This record gives sequence, structure tokens and C-alpha cells, in this order.
Amino acid sequence: MSYQHRELAAGKWNQIPFPEQMANIGSEIERTISWKVKGRSDYSERAFVRAIELLDLTIADDRNRNRLRELLRVRESLADFFVFDNSYQSTAESWQRYFRCFHMAVRGKH
Repeated sequence: MSYQHRELAAGKWNQIPFPEQMANIGSEIERTISWKVKGRSDYSERAFVRAIELLDLTIADDRNRNRLRELLRVRESLADFFVFDNSYQSTAESWQRYFRCFHMAVRGKH
């Protein structure tokens, strides 16, 4: 598999604490939303692919086994919102709220 985040895929991602992993995924989702609003579907799609790649690395991280249910639901729901019919009726704002918690947790740590 070809990764955009080669260093992270090589093991560096597994050294990052879970809240920081999720905050990084959230940053890519923010970019996905921002580019979509600006009408740049090409950039939006690339940001979404990067977000899913990071989410997959988080899912594969053994430290997150007890979070697999949530992580897999997040992956499914993101795909539903950005790629499919949005049958879960997510909104850009709901995704921003979800990931904001992780950004705040990471920011409060420093």
C-alpha cells in the first residue's frame, strides 16, 4: 500500500497519544470541509483520503483496541457524509464539534 504519510505509517503514528492522533485526523477533516465549501472538490477529496489514511493508522494501532467500535463507526460515518448519501444525516458542524474535543484536549495538555 502506498501511504501519503510514509513516516507515520512506518511506526511513528503509534508513538503519538490517542487525542493527538484524533486531533490530526480532525485537522484533515477541517481541510476537507473547507475545500468543499470553496468548491474545490479535488483538494477536498485529497484531504479526505489523508484523513481516512490517518484514521486507518489509528484503527491499526494496538493501543486503540478498546476504541475500535467508536473508530470504525467514525470511519463509516465520515464515508457516509463525504462520499455516500449521508444516511446518518451528519453535518459539517457535527464533525467539527466531534473533533474539536480532541483539539481542546491536546491544546490543554501543552
